[in-house]
Amino acid sequence: MEQCPANTRRKIIRGGLLLAGALALSRQADAEDDTKEIKRADVRQIAETTLKRLYALDPKSKDVIEHAAGYGVFSNFGMKLFLLGGGGGEGVVYEQASKNETFMKMVQLKAGLGFGVKRFSVVFVFGNRSALRRFVTSGWEFSGQGTAAAKLENKGGSAQAAINVAPDVKMYQLTKSGLALELTAAGTKYYTDKELN
Repeated sequence: MEQCPANTRRKIIRGGLLLAGALALSRQADAEDDTKEIKRADVRQIAETTLKRLYALDPKSKDVIEHAAGYGVFSNFGMKLFLLGGGGGEGVVYEQASKNETFMKMVQLKAGLGFGVKRFSVVFVFGNRSALRRFVTSGWEFSGQGTAAAKLENKGGSAQAAINVAPDVKMYQLTKSGLALELTAAGTKYYTDKELN
């Protein structure tokens, strides 16, 4: 049996190593894509569950959301220990006309005496595309305590569950016990999730 020259053997080995490396990278990229899609599916599922709960608590909200330029749904987990507290969460913003979705994150920092764990969900409703685009591209931040005292909108003698937080932006906040009638968003920042988009 004729043996390959050493030079040819080295080329074959090098080619085999390169092929094996390329296959390993391809498998890793596929695994990362699968992980991202699983995370996206989880966020979508939480958003869908939150909307169903909102519609059950405030049936008028369904019509408001369906006729909006878009909406964002976020779920948060917060914790407070003595003087410091914080929380994090994630969500997705949907643009109705284009059917585009943008995955986002939220982070919340709180100061002040206290102890406890709080879960809540937030639904933003955007009256026009420019308000939605601003939220997605520039992020959003509720700083200080000023925005925490936002008042419910009154129409026809009855309080609406949506709170106006900016021009053409309404917000519903859901807690374990139902719809919140006061905004507790101070110190919260929303920004695009670079990993999932």
